Amino acid sequence: MARALPAMTASPHNPLRDSPKKTSARGLAYSILLRVETESAYASELLHNRLDATTNERDAALATELVMGTLRWQRLIDFFIERYTKRKVSALDREVLIILRLGIYQLRHLTRIPSRAAVNETVELARRARKKSAAALVNAALRKAAAERESLIAKFLPTELKTADALALRYSHPTWLAEGWIRSFGEQQTVALMESNNRPPEQVCVLLNAAHREEAIESLRNDGVTLEPGHLLYKAMIVRCGNLRKASAFRNGWVGIQDEASQLVPLLLDARPRESVLDLCAAPGGKAMILANRVGPKGRVVAADLRETRLQSMRTRIAGMDARNISLVALDGTRELPFGCQFDRILVDAPCSGTGTLARNPEIRWRLKPEDLTDLHQRQAKLVRSALAHLEPDGALLYSTCSLEPEENELVVREVLDSEPRFRGETVEIPQEILAAGVNSATLVGEDGTFRTFPPRHSTDGFFAALIRRK
Repeated sequence: MARALPAMTASPHNPLRDSPKKTSARGLAYSILLRVETESAYASELLHNRLDATTNERDAALATELVMGTLRWQRLIDFFIERYTKRKVSALDREVLIILRLGIYQLRHLTRIPSRAAVNETVELARRARKKSAAALVNAALRKAAAERESLIAKFLPTELKTADALALRYSHPTWLAEGWIRSFGEQQTVALMESNNRPPEQVCVLLNAAHREEAIESLRNDGVTLEPGHLLYKAMIVRCGNLRKASAFRNGWVGIQDEASQLVPLLLDARPRESVLDLCAAPGGKAMILANRVGPKGRVVAADLRETRLQSMRTRIAGMDARNISLVALDGTRELPFGCQFDRILVDAPCSGTGTLARNPEIRWRLKPEDLTDLHQRQAKLVRSALAHLEPDGALLYSTCSLEPEENELVVREVLDSEPRFRGETVEIPQEILAAGVNSATLVGEDGTFRTFPPRHSTDGFFAALIRRK
């Protein structure tokens, strides 16, 4: 998915972020959650930027757990906050709300942290955040929460809730998403999906430079990174131990971090040596690099994206892998494309809701609205239509998203094909040799010929892909 950057809004003064003193794991988590709440920033990016080489592993792990866990369980946490404060969360200062969320999360979900420590550290956090007037409220609410810490969640849930609302509250998702998933997948699979979304996703290593495969693996081992085979792909590597971002193989551009389903998507295009490929929504660039390896030094990949700032970060990555067959261009893919040529293969990995990545990007679930799916659908259809105008007669276009929503997947393909009679949908074929042992390619392709992964079933992000060719 080529994710659009959020609009940035003014944020309140953050004394913890501005303090010259070393920030604790809880203070760091508070600072990041405040920016997520006030600036529409993404937690994973903020964590990556703040957790540098000077942060010890224990603090980094706790800060990550606090940030991601609090975001995943936010709806249920807010339910408890209203129970213990007797106030609507909308009536609380954002700083106080975030502090309470951190405290409730520790009490309800981190069993190794003693109640006394969770309460006292959170009250101290309120004081350090210059919210001393709220310290009594925080203390009283968390003491009530600590007294009920061992009680099962089911004890507190209202009995009059309808099924979708009850599940959405219990597993901390918006009700409208739960309703749609129940229609699409049924109640049992919806519960499995929401449970999967509330677990930390696996970190998967992708080889960006095939010429350095063995050297990269050996380098990772020397840096304390333990790898295991992937679930889907023969060449995918799951990180079981160690810090991949601090490894020299990551810093020099030999390897990157990319979900297995995301790695698989560009391989579905079956790009061949010497071919020309257009990656229309390329940033952050992982798929473009895989395609560049496929077409080889005598092929070419044109990697396009809407924002020049996103392409700039790609330039750094490309320089690290010496990929001279990738050209970058900034353009609006929903308009007529400025190319006087055709392409053998086109990838439209469209901007989407990202509902297949909610374990990895938990804040998305609280920002997304039902009407966003309509807007995204319209943009996605425009992207495919503009790309089809530059497809070689015997070429192939792959449309993909990391969404689980039909409005962004099969309904986009159906609309485009209904309006473009020169093109047809074709069954996605997955070469068995690229898959891990025991994986049957037929389990990844539906009766309609499209590729799909489902997080609880495949242990990956949720992806969709459809292949389109000329008739």
